[in-house]
Amino acid sequence: MMSGSQMLDQKKSVLRWGGLAGLLGAFLFLLVMVFVIVFIPPDPTELSGWVTRFPSIQGGRVVENIIYLLALLLEIPLFLALYRSLRKTHLASALFGSTLAIVGLVAMVVSTTPHVAHATLSRLFHAQATVAILWQAVRGIFDAMLYVGFFVIPVGLIILGKGMFASPSFGKVFSGVIIALGLIGLTAAILQMIDPASVTGVGSYFACLISYLMMGLKLYKMSK
Repeated sequence: MMSGSQMLDQKKSVLRWGGLAGLLGAFLFLLVMVFVIVFIPPDPTELSGWVTRFPSIQGGRVVENIIYLLALLLEIPLFLALYRSLRKTHLASALFGSTLAIVGLVAMVVSTTPHVAHATLSRLFHAQATVAILWQAVRGIFDAMLYVGFFVIPVGLIILGKGMFASPSFGKVFSGVIIALGLIGLTAAILQMIDPASVTGVGSYFACLISYLMMGLKLYKMSK
């Protein structure tokens, strides 16, 4: 059997790696935004433009999607570490909050590789008018998975924030901020689902990003 000091060291290791993963994932989210602004031209206004420009930006899209995929995967250890930290003080919130957040991340992971489908459609360029419509249909499918993540992860944050209230390691102020960010993200996601043409989903994206940074840094500090 492990001694008390060994168990404590293992707990610190989980918090440290979970915190670092959350911070690195948040950094990659920011990197994706900068990469898109610098290297990916603005979206075309005409439907056919989505098809005609794809060969020129395919490499950039691949890099963008890979970085985005890694960022999402790195946030999974963050929520597992949060579960480990909160399970003794508030098991229900730790379990359900982390599970919902991970489900949301998985839904977003599914939406990270649209370039795979678009590359196939791009090869059918001779049927451009039809392909342009199919292109938007494929994008809609991937966006739908993205919006699921925008909705589910904030719910998980709200539940986790509630559990953090019962843990002296986090404190009520920190917990309140996480709950507030979850509510902001959830509201933005609902508005995005009501009007898919809007850009309110960006609010959910940033609310989650700030939460990842805060929780990753908090866990890393707790590991010390």
